[in-house]
Amino acid sequence: MEKRFLGIILTLLGAAGLVTAGINFMNNNATTHNIKSVIVFGVIGAVFFAAGIGLVRNTKDVVKNNERIS
Repeated sequence: MEKRFLGIILTLLGAAGLVTAGINFMNNNATTHNIKSVIVFGVIGAVFFAAGIGLVRNTKDVVKNNERIS
């Protein structure tokens, strides 16, 4: 369950990074700072998003003693 929770957090952080990169890209300021921030937020957001989705998809539910999965 902990891996799935970490995957959800990574997915949300990745989505936030990608949204931030998109907002910075749409501001149309062609300064060096803006281009670097779009690249950094985009790459880090994509890595976090992919890692989070991978953790959520590949983590299996484990049934412990006296637990029911509904």
